[in-house]
Amino acid sequence: MTTLTIVLIIVSAVFLLLFMVLKLKISAFISLLLIAIYVGILTGMPLSAITRSIQEGMGSTLGFVATVVGLGAIFGQMLESSGGAESMAHYLINKFGKDRAPWAMVITGFLVGIPVFFDVGFIIIVPIVYALARDTKKSLLYYAIPLLAGLAVTHSFIPPTPGPVAVADIINAQLGWVILLGFIIGLPTAIIAGPVFGKFISKKIHLEHNYVFEETQLEFDSKKYPSFSSIAIIISVPLILILLNTFTTVAVANEVISKSIWTDIIEFLGHPFSALIIATLIAIYFLCLKRGMDKQKILTLSTKALGPAGVIILITGAGGVLKQVLIDSGIGQMMAESMVNSPLPPILLAWMISAAVRVTQGSATVAMITAASLVAPLISEFALSDPQRALIVLSISSGATLLSHVNDSGFWLVGKYLGMNEKQTLQSWTVMESIIAFCGLGFTLLASLFFN
Repeated sequence: MTTLTIVLIIVSAVFLLLFMVLKLKISAFISLLLIAIYVGILTGMPLSAITRSIQEGMGSTLGFVATVVGLGAIFGQMLESSGGAESMAHYLINKFGKDRAPWAMVITGFLVGIPVFFDVGFIIIVPIVYALARDTKKSLLYYAIPLLAGLAVTHSFIPPTPGPVAVADIINAQLGWVILLGFIIGLPTAIIAGPVFGKFISKKIHLEHNYVFEETQLEFDSKKYPSFSSIAIIISVPLILILLNTFTTVAVANEVISKSIWTDIIEFLGHPFSALIIATLIAIYFLCLKRGMDKQKILTLSTKALGPAGVIILITGAGGVLKQVLIDSGIGQMMAESMVNSPLPPILLAWMISAAVRVTQGSATVAMITAASLVAPLISEFALSDPQRALIVLSISSGATLLSHVNDSGFWLVGKYLGMNEKQTLQSWTVMESIIAFCGLGFTLLASLFFN
Protein backbone atom coordinates (compact mmCIF):
# COMPACT_ATOMS: atom_id res chain seq x y z
CA MET A 1 0.00 0.00 0.00
CA THR A 2 1.48 3.34 -1.05
CA THR A 3 1.72 6.48 1.07
CA LEU A 4 -0.78 8.20 -1.23
CA THR A 5 -3.30 5.38 -0.70
CA ILE A 6 -2.90 5.63 3.06
CA VAL A 7 -3.45 9.40 2.98
CA LEU A 8 -6.54 9.01 0.79
CA ILE A 9 -8.02 6.41 3.15
CA ILE A 10 -7.45 8.56 6.24
CA VAL A 11 -8.65 11.79 4.64
CA SER A 12 -11.75 10.12 3.21
CA ALA A 13 -12.48 8.53 6.60
CA VAL A 14 -12.33 11.92 8.34
CA PHE A 15 -14.57 13.59 5.77
CA LEU A 16 -17.02 10.69 5.92
CA LEU A 17 -17.13 10.98 9.71
CA LEU A 18 -17.87 14.69 9.50
CA PHE A 19 -20.56 14.08 6.85
CA MET A 20 -22.33 11.52 9.04
CA VAL A 21 -22.20 13.70 12.15
CA LEU A 22 -23.04 17.05 10.51
CA LYS A 23 -25.33 16.17 7.60
CA LEU A 24 -26.87 12.81 8.44
CA LYS A 25 -27.01 13.64 12.17
CA ILE A 26 -25.77 10.18 13.12
CA SER A 27 -24.38 10.05 16.66
CA ALA A 28 -20.61 10.27 17.01
CA PHE A 29 -20.58 6.83 18.67
CA ILE A 30 -22.18 5.07 15.70
CA SER A 31 -20.27 7.21 13.19
CA LEU A 32 -16.89 6.24 14.66
CA LEU A 33 -17.84 2.55 14.57
CA LEU A 34 -18.90 2.84 10.93
CA ILE A 35 -15.65 4.63 10.07
CA ALA A 36 -13.66 1.83 11.71
CA ILE A 37 -15.49 -0.74 9.57
CA TYR A 38 -14.95 1.44 6.48
CA VAL A 39 -11.20 1.65 7.10
CA GLY A 40 -11.01 -2.09 7.78
CA ILE A 41 -12.72 -2.94 4.50
CA LEU A 42 -10.61 -0.52 2.43
CA THR A 43 -7.40 -1.95 3.87
CA GLY A 44 -8.43 -5.49 3.00
CA MET A 45 -9.11 -6.87 6.48
CA PRO A 46 -11.29 -10.02 6.61
CA LEU A 47 -14.77 -9.25 7.97
CA SER A 48 -14.24 -11.60 10.91
CA ALA A 49 -11.02 -9.73 11.78
CA ILE A 50 -12.89 -6.41 11.72
CA THR A 51 -15.43 -7.65 14.25
CA ARG A 52 -12.62 -8.96 16.49
CA SER A 53 -10.92 -5.56 16.30
CA ILE A 54 -14.19 -3.87 17.30
CA GLN A 55 -14.50 -6.10 20.35
CA GLU A 56 -10.85 -5.79 21.36
CA GLY A 57 -10.72 -2.04 20.78
CA MET A 58 -13.91 -1.38 22.72
CA GLY A 59 -13.01 -3.70 25.59
CA SER A 60 -9.41 -2.58 26.05
CA THR A 61 -10.38 1.09 26.00
CA LEU A 62 -13.43 0.99 28.25
CA GLY A 63 -11.71 -1.20 30.84
CA PHE A 64 -9.85 1.91 31.98
CA VAL A 65 -11.84 4.89 30.74
CA ALA A 66 -15.27 3.77 31.98
CA THR A 67 -13.99 3.37 35.53
CA VAL A 68 -12.07 6.65 35.67
CA VAL A 69 -14.71 8.79 33.96
CA GLY A 70 -17.53 7.22 35.99
CA LEU A 71 -15.78 7.79 39.31
CA GLY A 72 -14.72 11.28 38.25
CA ALA A 73 -18.32 12.18 37.37
CA ILE A 74 -19.61 11.08 40.79
CA PHE A 75 -16.74 12.90 42.51
CA GLY A 76 -17.61 16.11 40.65
CA GLN A 77 -21.31 15.71 41.40
CA MET A 78 -20.62 15.58 45.14
CA LEU A 79 -18.56 18.77 44.93
CA GLU A 80 -21.25 20.52 42.90
CA SER A 81 -24.21 19.47 45.06
CA SER A 82 -22.52 20.35 48.35
CA GLY A 83 -21.98 23.97 47.31
CA GLY A 84 -18.22 23.53 47.19
CA ALA A 85 -17.79 25.49 43.96
CA GLU A 86 -19.60 28.56 45.32
CA SER A 87 -17.67 28.32 48.58
CA MET A 88 -14.37 28.32 46.71
CA ALA A 89 -15.37 31.31 44.56
CA HIS A 90 -16.54 33.41 47.52
CA TYR A 91 -13.44 32.59 49.56
CA LEU A 92 -11.04 33.57 46.78
CA ILE A 93 -12.92 36.79 46.02
CA ASN A 94 -12.75 37.77 49.70
CA LYS A 95 -9.01 37.04 49.77
CA PHE A 96 -8.14 38.77 46.50
CA GLY A 97 -10.61 41.64 46.86
CA LYS A 98 -12.83 43.11 44.15
CA ASP A 99 -9.90 44.91 42.52
CA ARG A 100 -8.20 41.58 41.78
CA ALA A 101 -11.37 39.55 41.36
CA PRO A 102 -10.43 38.38 37.82
CA TRP A 103 -7.51 36.48 39.36
CA ALA A 104 -9.87 34.94 41.89
CA MET A 105 -12.17 33.92 39.03
CA VAL A 106 -9.43 32.27 36.96
CA ILE A 107 -8.18 30.32 39.99
CA THR A 108 -11.74 29.32 40.86
CA GLY A 109 -12.36 28.10 37.34
CA PHE A 110 -9.00 26.31 37.25
CA LEU A 111 -9.74 24.39 40.46
CA VAL A 112 -13.46 23.76 39.93
CA GLY A 113 -12.86 22.61 36.35
CA ILE A 114 -10.82 19.62 37.53
CA PRO A 115 -13.70 17.60 39.05
CA VAL A 116 -16.76 19.39 37.60
CA PHE A 117 -17.94 19.43 33.98
CA PHE A 118 -17.31 22.75 32.21
CA ASP A 119 -20.94 23.76 31.62
CA VAL A 120 -22.00 22.83 35.16
CA GLY A 121 -19.15 24.79 36.73
CA PHE A 122 -19.97 27.86 34.63
CA ILE A 123 -23.69 27.79 35.45
CA ILE A 124 -22.97 27.42 39.17
CA ILE A 125 -20.50 30.33 39.40
CA VAL A 126 -21.85 32.77 36.79
CA PRO A 127 -24.24 34.46 39.31
CA ILE A 128 -21.16 35.60 41.23
CA VAL A 129 -19.81 37.11 38.00
CA TYR A 130 -23.05 39.09 37.67
CA ALA A 131 -22.83 40.27 41.27
CA LEU A 132 -19.25 41.48 40.76
CA ALA A 133 -20.19 43.34 37.58
CA ARG A 134 -23.18 44.92 39.29
CA ASP A 135 -21.16 46.13 42.28
CA THR A 136 -18.15 47.41 40.32
CA LYS A 137 -20.01 48.65 37.21
CA LYS A 138 -17.48 46.85 35.01
CA SER A 139 -18.27 44.74 31.97
CA LEU A 140 -19.38 41.19 32.65
CA LEU A 141 -16.52 40.00 30.46
CA TYR A 142 -13.98 41.44 32.89
CA TYR A 143 -14.88 38.64 35.30
CA ALA A 144 -16.49 36.06 33.00
CA ILE A 145 -13.53 35.55 30.64
CA PRO A 146 -11.10 34.64 33.47
CA LEU A 147 -13.66 32.20 34.89
CA LEU A 148 -14.27 30.65 31.47
CA ALA A 149 -10.55 30.40 30.75
CA GLY A 150 -9.86 28.61 34.03
CA LEU A 151 -12.72 26.17 33.47
CA ALA A 152 -11.82 25.53 29.82
CA VAL A 153 -8.12 24.90 30.46
CA THR A 154 -8.50 22.34 33.22
CA HIS A 155 -11.49 20.74 31.48
CA SER A 156 -9.21 20.05 28.51
CA PHE A 157 -5.78 19.63 30.13
CA ILE A 158 -6.04 17.99 33.55
CA PRO A 159 -7.51 14.58 34.47
CA PRO A 160 -9.84 13.27 35.81
CA THR A 161 -11.90 15.31 33.33
CA PRO A 162 -13.07 12.92 30.58
CA GLY A 163 -11.24 14.42 27.57
CA PRO A 164 -7.62 14.05 28.67
CA VAL A 165 -8.41 10.73 30.40
CA ALA A 166 -9.77 9.29 27.16
CA VAL A 167 -6.91 10.61 25.01
CA ALA A 168 -4.30 9.41 27.51
CA ASP A 169 -5.76 5.91 27.44
CA ILE A 170 -5.96 5.73 23.64
CA ILE A 171 -2.32 6.77 23.16
CA ASN A 172 -1.11 4.97 26.31
CA ALA A 173 0.10 7.98 28.27
CA GLN A 174 0.47 7.98 32.06
CA LEU A 175 -2.10 10.16 33.81
CA GLY A 176 0.49 11.34 36.33
CA TRP A 177 2.56 12.98 33.63
CA VAL A 178 -0.55 14.44 32.00
CA ILE A 179 -1.59 15.98 35.34
CA LEU A 180 1.88 17.39 36.07
CA LEU A 181 2.49 18.83 32.60
CA GLY A 182 -1.15 19.91 32.38
CA PHE A 183 -0.63 22.14 35.42
CA ILE A 184 2.68 23.50 34.13
CA ILE A 185 1.27 24.33 30.70
CA GLY A 186 -2.26 25.11 31.81
CA LEU A 187 -1.50 27.83 34.37
CA PRO A 188 0.22 30.32 32.03
CA THR A 189 -2.32 29.48 29.32
CA ALA A 190 -5.23 30.25 31.65
CA ILE A 191 -3.61 33.53 32.75
CA ILE A 192 -3.07 34.75 29.18
CA ALA A 193 -6.53 33.68 27.98
CA GLY A 194 -8.20 34.79 31.23
CA PRO A 195 -7.23 37.94 33.16
CA VAL A 196 -4.97 39.30 30.39
CA PHE A 197 -7.41 38.87 27.50
CA GLY A 198 -10.40 39.57 29.76
CA LYS A 199 -9.04 43.00 30.67
CA PHE A 200 -8.56 43.79 26.98
CA ILE A 201 -11.90 42.57 25.62
CA SER A 202 -13.94 44.07 28.48
CA LYS A 203 -12.83 47.51 27.27
CA LYS A 204 -14.09 46.70 23.77
CA ILE A 205 -17.40 45.09 24.76
CA HIS A 206 -19.27 46.44 27.78
CA LEU A 207 -21.93 43.99 28.93
CA GLU A 208 -24.37 45.07 31.62
CA HIS A 209 -25.31 42.60 34.35
CA ASN A 210 -28.52 40.65 33.72
CA TYR A 211 -31.58 41.18 35.88
CA VAL A 212 -32.00 37.41 36.27
CA PHE A 213 -29.20 37.38 38.81
CA GLU A 214 -30.04 40.73 40.40
CA GLU A 215 -30.49 39.22 43.86
CA THR A 216 -27.14 37.43 43.95
CA GLN A 217 -25.00 38.71 46.80
CA LEU A 218 -21.25 38.47 47.27
CA GLU A 219 -21.72 38.10 51.00
CA PHE A 220 -22.73 34.62 52.07
CA ASP A 221 -22.98 32.50 55.21
CA SER A 222 -19.84 30.34 55.19
CA LYS A 223 -21.40 27.99 57.77
CA LYS A 224 -23.83 26.74 55.12
CA TYR A 225 -21.02 25.77 52.75
CA PRO A 226 -17.97 23.51 52.96
CA SER A 227 -14.79 25.38 53.81
CA PHE A 228 -12.31 26.33 51.12
CA SER A 229 -9.56 24.26 52.76
CA SER A 230 -11.70 21.12 52.79
CA ILE A 231 -12.61 21.54 49.11
CA ALA A 232 -8.99 22.20 48.12
CA ILE A 233 -7.77 19.16 50.05
CA ILE A 234 -10.45 16.86 48.61
CA ILE A 235 -9.71 17.99 45.03
CA SER A 236 -5.98 17.49 45.58
CA VAL A 237 -6.27 13.96 47.02
CA PRO A 238 -6.54 12.03 43.73
CA LEU A 239 -4.05 14.33 41.98
CA ILE A 240 -1.41 13.90 44.70
CA LEU A 241 -1.87 10.12 44.87
CA ILE A 242 -1.54 9.72 41.08
CA LEU A 243 1.50 12.03 40.95
CA LEU A 244 3.14 10.22 43.86
CA ASN A 245 2.69 6.92 42.03
CA THR A 246 4.24 8.40 38.88
CA PHE A 247 7.30 9.75 40.72
CA THR A 248 7.74 6.47 42.60
CA THR A 249 7.58 4.48 39.35
CA VAL A 250 10.22 6.72 37.78
CA ALA A 251 12.43 6.45 40.88
CA VAL A 252 12.21 2.63 40.88
CA ALA A 253 12.87 2.42 37.13
CA ASN A 254 16.00 4.57 37.51
CA GLU A 255 17.11 2.61 40.62
CA VAL A 256 16.91 5.70 42.82
CA ILE A 257 14.91 3.61 45.27
CA SER A 258 14.43 -0.15 45.51
CA LYS A 259 11.13 -1.88 44.89
CA SER A 260 9.49 -2.90 48.16
CA ILE A 261 6.15 -3.42 49.85
CA TRP A 262 5.95 0.36 50.31
CA THR A 263 6.39 1.09 46.62
CA ASP A 264 3.74 -1.54 45.89
CA ILE A 265 1.33 0.20 48.30
CA ILE A 266 2.03 3.59 46.71
CA GLU A 267 1.50 2.08 43.26
CA PHE A 268 -1.84 0.64 44.36
CA LEU A 269 -3.08 3.80 46.08
CA GLY A 270 -1.82 5.97 43.23
CA HIS A 271 -3.51 4.02 40.48
CA PRO A 272 -6.30 6.21 39.04
CA PHE A 273 -8.90 3.61 40.09
CA SER A 274 -7.83 3.60 43.74
CA ALA A 275 -7.12 7.34 43.89
CA LEU A 276 -10.58 8.25 42.57
CA ILE A 277 -12.37 5.70 44.75
CA ILE A 278 -10.66 7.17 47.82
CA ALA A 279 -11.40 10.75 46.74
CA THR A 280 -15.04 9.95 45.95
CA LEU A 281 -15.59 8.26 49.33
CA ILE A 282 -13.97 11.20 51.12
CA ALA A 283 -16.20 13.64 49.19
CA ILE A 284 -19.33 11.63 49.97
CA TYR A 285 -18.51 11.51 53.67
CA PHE A 286 -17.22 15.02 54.34
CA LEU A 287 -19.25 17.01 51.80
CA CYS A 288 -22.50 15.06 51.99
CA LEU A 289 -23.03 12.69 54.94
CA LYS A 290 -21.27 14.82 57.54
CA ARG A 291 -23.23 17.85 56.39
CA GLY A 292 -26.56 16.08 56.81
CA MET A 293 -27.36 15.04 53.24
CA ASP A 294 -29.82 12.15 52.99
CA LYS A 295 -28.33 8.82 51.84
CA GLN A 296 -31.05 8.39 49.23
CA LYS A 297 -30.21 11.79 47.77
CA ILE A 298 -26.54 10.81 47.55
CA LEU A 299 -27.54 7.67 45.65
CA THR A 300 -29.76 9.71 43.33
CA LEU A 301 -26.97 12.23 42.67
CA SER A 302 -24.49 9.43 41.95
CA THR A 303 -26.86 7.91 39.40
CA LYS A 304 -27.54 11.31 37.85
CA ALA A 305 -23.80 11.93 37.41
CA LEU A 306 -23.39 8.83 35.25
CA GLY A 307 -25.79 10.14 32.56
CA PRO A 308 -23.48 12.59 30.76
CA ALA A 309 -20.47 10.39 31.57
CA GLY A 310 -22.04 7.47 29.67
CA VAL A 311 -22.08 9.37 26.37
CA ILE A 312 -18.40 10.26 26.68
CA ILE A 313 -17.52 6.69 27.65
CA LEU A 314 -19.20 5.22 24.56
CA ILE A 315 -17.62 7.75 22.18
CA THR A 316 -14.22 6.98 23.72
CA GLY A 317 -14.82 3.27 23.24
CA ALA A 318 -15.63 3.84 19.57
CA GLY A 319 -12.41 5.82 19.25
CA GLY A 320 -10.56 2.85 20.69
CA VAL A 321 -12.17 0.65 18.03
CA LEU A 322 -10.89 2.93 15.25
CA LYS A 323 -7.40 2.84 16.75
CA GLN A 324 -7.48 -0.95 16.95
CA VAL A 325 -8.59 -1.31 13.32
CA LEU A 326 -5.76 0.99 12.20
CA ILE A 327 -3.28 -1.16 14.12
CA ASP A 328 -4.67 -4.57 13.10
CA SER A 329 -4.92 -3.59 9.44
CA GLY A 330 -1.26 -2.63 9.40
CA ILE A 331 -2.04 0.86 8.16
CA GLY A 332 -0.86 2.35 11.45
CA GLN A 333 2.65 1.01 11.02
CA MET A 334 2.72 2.15 7.40
CA MET A 335 1.59 5.62 8.47
CA ALA A 336 4.36 5.73 11.07
CA GLU A 337 7.02 4.64 8.59
CA SER A 338 5.91 7.33 6.15
CA MET A 339 6.01 9.94 8.95
CA VAL A 340 9.56 9.16 10.10
CA ASN A 341 11.10 11.71 7.74
CA SER A 342 8.21 14.17 7.93
CA PRO A 343 9.15 17.76 8.84
CA LEU A 344 6.10 17.92 11.14
CA PRO A 345 6.74 16.90 14.77
CA PRO A 346 4.12 14.51 16.23
CA ILE A 347 2.92 17.25 18.61
CA LEU A 348 2.08 19.62 15.76
CA LEU A 349 0.52 16.86 13.66
CA ALA A 350 -1.72 15.79 16.54
CA TRP A 351 -2.75 19.41 17.19
CA MET A 352 -3.62 20.01 13.53
CA ILE A 353 -5.81 16.90 13.26
CA SER A 354 -7.64 17.73 16.48
CA ALA A 355 -8.11 21.38 15.48
CA ALA A 356 -9.43 20.48 12.01
CA VAL A 357 -12.08 18.12 13.41
CA ARG A 358 -13.01 20.59 16.16
CA VAL A 359 -13.56 23.54 13.82
CA THR A 360 -15.55 21.44 11.37
CA GLN A 361 -17.99 19.64 13.67
CA GLY A 362 -17.85 21.58 16.96
CA SER A 363 -17.52 18.90 19.62
CA ALA A 364 -14.24 19.04 21.54
CA THR A 365 -14.75 15.48 22.78
CA VAL A 366 -15.20 14.05 19.27
CA ALA A 367 -12.19 16.06 18.06
CA MET A 368 -10.01 14.68 20.86
CA ILE A 369 -11.11 11.07 20.35
CA THR A 370 -10.77 11.22 16.55
CA ALA A 371 -7.30 12.80 16.70
CA ALA A 372 -6.10 10.37 19.38
CA SER A 373 -7.38 7.37 17.40
CA LEU A 374 -5.58 8.50 14.24
CA VAL A 375 -2.36 9.45 16.00
CA ALA A 376 -2.12 6.43 18.35
CA PRO A 377 -0.79 3.97 15.72
CA LEU A 378 1.87 6.52 14.74
CA ILE A 379 2.97 7.06 18.32
CA SER A 380 3.21 3.33 19.01
CA GLU A 381 5.89 3.09 16.31
CA PHE A 382 8.00 5.88 17.82
CA ALA A 383 10.08 5.40 20.95
CA LEU A 384 8.36 8.14 22.93
CA SER A 385 8.89 8.48 26.67
CA ASP A 386 6.01 8.92 29.13
CA PRO A 387 6.45 12.73 29.30
CA GLN A 388 6.48 12.93 25.49
CA ARG A 389 3.24 10.94 25.27
CA ALA A 390 1.70 13.27 27.87
CA LEU A 391 2.65 16.24 25.70
CA ILE A 392 0.87 14.60 22.75
CA VAL A 393 -2.25 14.40 24.95
CA LEU A 394 -1.98 18.10 25.73
CA SER A 395 -1.43 19.05 22.09
CA ILE A 396 -4.57 17.14 21.10
CA SER A 397 -6.51 18.79 23.94
CA SER A 398 -5.23 22.22 22.86
CA GLY A 399 -6.28 21.68 19.25
CA ALA A 400 -9.76 20.65 20.39
CA THR A 401 -10.39 24.14 21.85
CA LEU A 402 -9.71 26.08 18.65
CA LEU A 403 -12.34 28.41 17.16
CA SER A 404 -15.45 27.47 19.08
CA HIS A 405 -18.26 28.88 16.95
CA VAL A 406 -21.92 28.29 16.08
CA ASN A 407 -21.59 24.48 15.80
CA ASP A 408 -20.40 24.21 19.42
CA SER A 409 -22.91 24.02 22.27
CA GLY A 410 -20.51 25.94 24.52
CA PHE A 411 -20.74 28.93 22.16
CA TRP A 412 -24.49 29.22 22.73
CA LEU A 413 -24.31 28.45 26.46
CA VAL A 414 -21.84 31.27 27.12
CA GLY A 415 -23.61 33.70 24.81
CA LYS A 416 -26.99 33.01 26.41
CA TYR A 417 -25.87 33.37 30.02
CA LEU A 418 -23.88 36.54 29.38
CA GLY A 419 -26.54 38.12 27.18
CA MET A 420 -24.31 38.44 24.10
CA ASN A 421 -25.25 38.35 20.44
CA GLU A 422 -23.38 36.11 17.98
CA LYS A 423 -20.85 38.80 17.01
CA GLN A 424 -19.97 39.57 20.61
CA THR A 425 -19.63 35.87 21.43
CA LEU A 426 -17.27 35.40 18.49
CA GLN A 427 -15.20 38.40 19.59
CA SER A 428 -14.89 37.20 23.19
CA TRP A 429 -15.53 33.49 23.76
CA THR A 430 -14.24 32.27 20.38
CA VAL A 431 -11.07 34.34 20.60
CA MET A 432 -10.48 33.17 24.19
CA GLU A 433 -10.79 29.52 23.13
CA SER A 434 -8.38 30.13 20.24
CA ILE A 435 -5.86 31.75 22.60
CA ILE A 436 -6.00 28.60 24.72
CA ALA A 437 -5.44 26.48 21.60
CA PHE A 438 -2.40 28.40 20.38
CA CYS A 439 -0.87 28.98 23.83
CA GLY A 440 -1.36 25.29 24.61
CA LEU A 441 0.43 24.35 21.41
CA GLY A 442 3.24 26.85 21.98
CA PHE A 443 3.91 25.84 25.58
CA THR A 444 3.68 22.15 24.64
CA LEU A 445 6.26 22.56 21.89
CA LEU A 446 8.44 24.51 24.33
CA ALA A 447 8.13 21.78 26.96
CA SER A 448 9.01 19.11 24.39
CA LEU A 449 12.50 20.64 24.10
CA PHE A 450 13.22 19.43 27.63
CA PHE A 451 12.19 15.82 26.89
CA ASN A 452 13.97 15.10 23.62
